[in-house]
Amino acid sequence: MALKIAFVSRYPPVHCGVGEYTRMLASGLRTVLPSASIRVYSTGEAGWERYYDDSLGVEVVPSYMRRDTSYEGLVRNLEDDGGADVVHLQHEYGIYGDGPRIVEALLEIYKRGLASAVVATFHTVVHKQSTASGERLETQRRASRLHAIITHSILMEFELQAQGVDPSVIVKIPHGTLVNPYLGYPRHRLAEKLGVEVEDSELLLVTPGFLRPDKGLDVLASAAALVSDGKLRIVVAGEPMGVAPEEIPSMGGRIKVIEKYLSTDEILMLAAMSDAIVLPYKDRPGKYSVSGVLHLSMGSLKPVLGTRVPRLVELYEYSPMLTVPPRSPELLARRMEWLSSNYELAASASAQLYSYAAATQWPMVASQHIALYRGVIEGKPPAYYNYWR
Repeated sequence: MALKIAFVSRYPPVHCGVGEYTRMLASGLRTVLPSASIRVYSTGEAGWERYYDDSLGVEVVPSYMRRDTSYEGLVRNLEDDGGADVVHLQHEYGIYGDGPRIVEALLEIYKRGLASAVVATFHTVVHKQSTASGERLETQRRASRLHAIITHSILMEFELQAQGVDPSVIVKIPHGTLVNPYLGYPRHRLAEKLGVEVEDSELLLVTPGFLRPDKGLDVLASAAALVSDGKLRIVVAGEPMGVAPEEIPSMGGRIKVIEKYLSTDEILMLAAMSDAIVLPYKDRPGKYSVSGVLHLSMGSLKPVLGTRVPRLVELYEYSPMLTVPPRSPELLARRMEWLSSNYELAASASAQLYSYAAATQWPMVASQHIALYRGVIEGKPPAYYNYWR
């Protein structure tokens, strides 16, 4: 029989990194297991009518509001649909709130026999000494009653262990990577599609993704002002989120800012037309996560400059030469100038990162998820397998 997978997650057209993640995971699952039945029980932010992602054969069932106080609609809709083999929550505190209500809903789903297993991917893990509410820490502890907790980095895994979460239910499966389909396209064609003016002679760096306070745009602006190379150009593109447009740091003449939501395709086009990607993040204390933009960047097989923060731990692990401490515009400026003068060396220094990108392509990551689903459905502890080799 076909494996019935029910995701609990935001989903496009809602503008959300977790929603894009779920869609790419669904695409990978469809590639390696075409017979799978995939439904997504989403928020009602795009309306309350069921709709289909026809290209992936995914049915989307709006069932609750963002940060809802009750998930009865989720349980009811899942029951109406005949349940699922596995219910997989894509958890983010900004979507499901601080408290454990969504975790309790999954446990209720299992108790009612509506799923053979319930698992959750925690896209953010809160540090036990953070200033975050105790509710978030309680949510992480309660999640240990699920059949499996998936994390994307060893930092997240060990933080959960330090909080007393049973290590046998924690599984590290990396964020997936999409190899950029626009590689090899002429720069001028991609620039026209994006409405960006850029010369072929310029060394183009791009910073894509939501424009948030923790993206380090102020650091980037300060660093760019210190760079003497006149051929260096930077494009910052994304939708302002959690910051008013007037709060975005003033950028100099060498930086162009595009304030609009970028689809995954547009981010890929932007990365493909670039010479390198720069991610000057300054993570908020007390939170561990992994950058989806980093994985889109890795799949473009271009050098990635970034900061040594938890969200970019994979960059620091696989391409340390191209990282600098956070909040260090002088060091970032020096690294950008070094890149301009030593581009081939920078590309060589990224070889391990490119290999990691190839190893974490979405079909491979999806295969690890399928192995996990089948294992927990059969009652085997998640740690029984080494899902990520």
